[in-house]
Amino acid sequence: MNDSGLGAGYFWCLRDHRVESGDDVCPAQYRLGPYTTADDATRALETVEKRNAEWDAEDARWTGEAS
Repeated sequence: MNDSGLGAGYFWCLRDHRVESGDDVCPAQYRLGPYTTADDATRALETVEKRNAEWDAEDARWTGEAS
């Protein structure tokens, strides 16, 4: 689980369902982030869900669909 060249930050690993940082991170296709805190990384899936809902509502507004 080593991806060289990563800076500071925390990631949520979709494969291992845990917060990762430093040299101990999953490959890019399995992680969300970076986040500034481990707590933010823990809430990564909630953040994704919230943003997706906001974007879906904006898409509906843009196309004139009822939401």
